[in-house]
Formats: sequence, C-alpha cells, structure tokens
Amino acid sequence: MPSKKALIRRPGPRLAEGLVTHIEREKIDPDLALEQWEGYVAALTAHGWETVEVEPADDCPDAVFVEDTVVMFRNVALITRPGARSRRGETAGVEEAVARLGCSVNWIWEPGTLEGGDVLKVGDTVYVGRGGRTNAAGIQQLRAAFEPLGARVVAVPVSRVLHLKSAVTALPDGTVLGHIPQVDRPALFPRFLSVPEESGAHAVLLGGHRLLLAASAPKTAELLTDLGHEVVTVDISEFEKLEGCVTCLSVRLRGLYD
Repeated sequence: MPSKKALIRRPGPRLAEGLVTHIEREKIDPDLALEQWEGYVAALTAHGWETVEVEPADDCPDAVFVEDTVVMFRNVALITRPGARSRRGETAGVEEAVARLGCSVNWIWEPGTLEGGDVLKVGDTVYVGRGGRTNAAGIQQLRAAFEPLGARVVAVPVSRVLHLKSAVTALPDGTVLGHIPQVDRPALFPRFLSVPEESGAHAVLLGGHRLLLAASAPKTAELLTDLGHEVVTVDISEFEKLEGCVTCLSVRLRGLYD
C-alpha cells in the first residue's frame, strides 16, 4: 500500500518578497495567502493525505514552495541545492523532516544545482528539467542517486517557464499534461495532452482518478472531468503571483515503508 504523507510548510512573513522570474511582480495579500494555503492543506487532508508540517524558514520568502527542497524516489530523499541562492536556507528543515520519517537521505553538492519543481516522476521515469534553476551537474548527481534504484532519468530543456513542472505534470495513467506555449519539446513525452490554460498543466494526484487543480483552470477542469477524472479545485491565486502552482506547495511521499 503506497504511503500518503505530504510535507507542507506554512507561508512566512516575507512571502511578498518571493522571487519572480518570468512574470511581472504583483502585490501579495499575506492574509489571503495564509487562508489559501490552509484551504490547500485541507484539500489534501480531505482526500486521505497525512500532512507533515516542516519547521518554518521565516527568513526565506519562498519557503512555502517546499517541493523545491527535496526530490523523492521510493524511500530515498535527495536534498536539493536550489539554483536561487536565497533559497538555500530552506533545505535544513526539510532534511530533518524526511530523516524523521525514516527516509534514506542523499544530497546535491556544489557545483550542482537542482530544484524539485524541475523533477516530474511518471512511474519509474524521472524527467528532469534543465533550466534556470537546475544545471547539468545537478542532473548528473540526480542520475547517480536514482538510477541504481531503477529510475530512468530523462533530461528535458526548460526555457519558457521557471521549472519543468511549471510546464508539465502527469495524469495517473502517465499521460503528460501541458500548455503548449510553455513546453519546449512536447515530443519528448510519449503521451501528451494539450490543455487550454497555463495553470491547467499543474495537477497533483490525490489517489485513484482524483486530481487537485488550481481554480484558475476551469476549462482544463472541464476537459479532465469529461475524460473521467474527478477534479478537486483550490484557489491559490496569491501563490500564482509568485510563479507557484499546486504541485510546489507540498511534497507527496508515496514510497515510504510503513
């Protein structure tokens, strides 16, 4: 039985100072952001996920985007080395959390950089985006950590968005979702479904055929519902202003031994 634990980290007092790379900066409402984060956590809990709150990192504005700090493959946690220097203080608390859960812990070392938002797992295939935050040395180290465990690592160019998972995620059957203008090479994915909205490319698998999607992608929600999926939506508009999406607000731990 796969485990259903999810690491989360509450938004800190400096959230409004979070990095933006590919979009214009907008004003953040911290109270609304906290309310939306609580709604996101409630959606995970309602669908059987046990949430594990990581120690806050209040000096790091982007710490709420906990997905970027660790990549999981089965019970192995690879602690990342974020490409954005301001985010490197985020990893210590996450390392403690995964160690407490009994994960085997590995690390990305200098000169490698890797952010978890650049890693998409589809079965045993691990797609890793080579973009502004993840470099070639980081990809080589990820291969060294995960290929001995049976992973097939596929490197993918990312130039139009912040992270690979800003462009693509996958459905339970392995079909990759993407919004074509954001995807560098759709042909690299064996089964690809084009979605009508940018945020429609971001799906969290809740279990079975249930998908968590942002409320900002109603046409995609309609498309996926029509294909037989059960779509759960959450409003994360304040995090979308910081190039965040539903995947980056948690780390789903499915391969732990209970």
